[in-house]
This record gives sequence, structure tokens and C-alpha cells, in this order.
Amino acid sequence: MDERMTRLWAAAEAEAIGRGGIAIVSRATGIARSTIGIGARELRDGVDADRIVKVRRKGGGRRPHEEVHPDLVPALLKLVAPATRGDPESSLRWTSKSTHVLSAEMFDTYGIRVGDKTIARLLRDNDYSLQATHKTVEGKQHPDRDAQFKNISEKADDCVKRGVPFVSVDTKKKELVGNFKNAGVEWQPEDSPELVDVHDFPTQAIGKAIPYGVFDVADNSGFVNVGTDHDTPVFAVASIEAWWKLVGQKRYSGAKELFITADAGGSNGHRPRVWKVELQRLADKLGMSIHVSHFPPGTSKWNKIEHRLFSFITLNWRGRPLRTYETVVNLIGNTTTRGGLVVRAKLDKRRYPTGKRISPKEMRTLNIERDDFHGDWNYTIRPRVLAP
Repeated sequence: MDERMTRLWAAAEAEAIGRGGIAIVSRATGIARSTIGIGARELRDGVDADRIVKVRRKGGGRRPHEEVHPDLVPALLKLVAPATRGDPESSLRWTSKSTHVLSAEMFDTYGIRVGDKTIARLLRDNDYSLQATHKTVEGKQHPDRDAQFKNISEKADDCVKRGVPFVSVDTKKKELVGNFKNAGVEWQPEDSPELVDVHDFPTQAIGKAIPYGVFDVADNSGFVNVGTDHDTPVFAVASIEAWWKLVGQKRYSGAKELFITADAGGSNGHRPRVWKVELQRLADKLGMSIHVSHFPPGTSKWNKIEHRLFSFITLNWRGRPLRTYETVVNLIGNTTTRGGLVVRAKLDKRRYPTGKRISPKEMRTLNIERDDFHGDWNYTIRPRVLAP
């Protein structure tokens, strides 16, 4: 077939397929969509077999860029090579690698004039594609990381077997409360999206919500204390105490131990003295021994609460503006899963000032026992015997 007959045949095949036929035929044959479109218009206008139509001979037309410029593809691959990003001689060092930028740099650097569409085609032909960054690099790992994971797992299994309450705790990402956009989408009547403010200025917010969660691993249930002030160690322990009063003591009546897993940093990190002082206060008040095991630095994503509670809360309120604190509490409290997750939530409007300091003398009054293995990560705080 000559050029005209080829495009008429391709247009006829696309017409027979129906919706999306031009794209399908173009992918299958390599014929440009515009060429198939021209053939479709000729078919609609009627094909006059007697009309003389000028047709290019086989092999006619403009040659591909890579044939005209044999150095085009090697030069392009050199520009997009990862090493060029740190090369001080590279003009792309501080620019994005968009096809428009590459087109301009191709002319400036190598004197080859080529359009952005051709750049995109050549990149696809050489197995390049648009890709986002992928979170897999964890940074420097602590040498005792795996040993601590094993230690936590063994202690958790032992607690579950003995009926000792085992909870995972952490603070969820803080959220601005107001008529602001919330990431995600949800089903709404067509052309009726939720209308929110253009800008997410903190000064226009009612306040910020600080969800501190306590996840009961054995029971697959969660409790979230939504604070309105600051995320401090005092707030963290107050949230754990609220969980025990509202949920824990009913479920684990008569328990004399509590096992907590927490991140290495933040308000419940292994370094803040206030965290340990507040846990001692709670242990004295409840008459319970509180064992704490911290995950190694940089491994917070392995904390159970992250992917068994917080992730489902995020899914439940996606696409909904958190206009009031009541909205935040209700959305958290109505989070459920097919696996049986149940969540309770309450609002905590108390003040939690920052900057509280603990003296070495006060630290020496704590009844704390450090484990033989990484006593900074694993320790037990027992109730003190106070004088009458």
C-alpha cells in the first residue's frame, strides 16, 4: 500500500473499533494519530477513486532526528544521566530535567535543535519514564537494630500469652483545624466539591489538633487523645493514663504490669527526662510496673500503631476539611476496618507548657530498672514505696 492507502486503511480499522480506535490502531501500527485522523476525514468526505492525489514515493518525507544527528541519542542520555546532577560543569546541575529544559540544553550544549516532543519519544525509546521518588533508603542503621526488634517481639509475645496489656503509642501528624484542604478524595454529587480556603495559613486556623494514639495490639483497638496545646511528655503520659481509665482498666482488671512500645524520639523518646518522671508518677498512681521498649532510631514506621491505626484514620478523613475539633474527634472515633478495629477518641483542652526541666537529683528518686540489653531503650519503672 502507498501512503494514502495506508492511512485510509488505518482510519477504517479505527472506525470499526469505535471509541478509542485511533489510539489503539496508532499503538499497534506505529502510525501517527494525526495521520489516522487525516484518513478519517477523507473517509467521511468520500474517497474519489478517479481523483489524482499526489503521493510521496516510498521512503519519502523527513528523516527522523536521530538519523540526521547520529550524536543526538548519546548526547541526550549524557544530559539525563544521574551523574550530571552533581557535575559542576553540567548546565543542568540546578535545573529540572523536563523535556523543555532538555530541548534548550541540547541546542546550547551540542548545537542540535530538537523539540520537546521528540525528546520525550527518545527517552521512552531508551526505557526512561516519569517516576516519583520512592522512600526506601533508611539511612545509617544502628548495629543493634535487628536485635532490638527481636527483643521487642519476644517481650510482646510473652505479654500476650500472659494477658499483660501491650500497647503501642505515638503522636500522629498535627493537623490544622479550619476550612482547609485535606488530602485525598471522596464520593460527592457531581460538580459539588467541598469548598475550602485557597490558602492554609496557620493564622486563619481555629487551632491545631495533636492526636496522641494508644493502640492495644492484642485487642486490635485504639484510643486517641486529641490535644489542642503542645505535644510534650506530660501530654503523652496523660494520654496513656486516659486510655487506662477509660478502656484499659476495664479490659485488664487486676493487671499489675503494662508493656509500652514507643519511638526513640519525640515526646515519648528514650532521652527526655520528663517522659520517665511522668511514667514514674503514673506507676505510683496506678500501682503498676510499666515496662518500656523503644524502637531503634529511624525505625518509627515499624511501630504497630503507624500501620494498624493511624493509616486507617487518614483513610477515613481523606478529602474532608477538618473544620472543628468535634469533626476531628468524630472522624477518628468512627474509624473501623473489616478486621474489627474499634477506635475511641476524646478531646483534651488542657494546657501542656513546654520547657519543663528535671534535675539530676529528681532523676535519682526514680525507681527505674534498666535491662541488661540496651538499658537506654529497655527499662521498667516500678511503683515507689512511699512513706505514710
